[in-house]
Amino acid sequence: MANYYEHHVFFCQNRRDDGRRCCGGAGTDALAGYAKDRVKALGLAGPGKVRVNRAGCLDRCEQGPVAVVYPEGVWYTYVDRSDIDEIVESHLRDGKPVERLRLD
Repeated sequence: MANYYEHHVFFCQNRRDDGRRCCGGAGTDALAGYAKDRVKALGLAGPGKVRVNRAGCLDRCEQGPVAVVYPEGVWYTYVDRSDIDEIVESHLRDGKPVERLRLD
């Protein structure tokens, strides 16, 4: 069976109360929303295409903010809309992961 989505993107939204670094404290909610809007604007959203979701802790906050693209399992860090544009256009639309934002 084929994957329901070609790409499924999860944006960590975790917030920690103990002072440790967390993705949710870095404006990730707004940037996840921006990613979702860009995917829709480019006609990439929907079954067989791309799905963008907000997620709880992805356990990589120290490297974040983070997002992961499945089924490839490519992890990204990002800081602003231009990084999101690059991930959406290069990876999700053109199939080329963005090496400069990629986490090992």
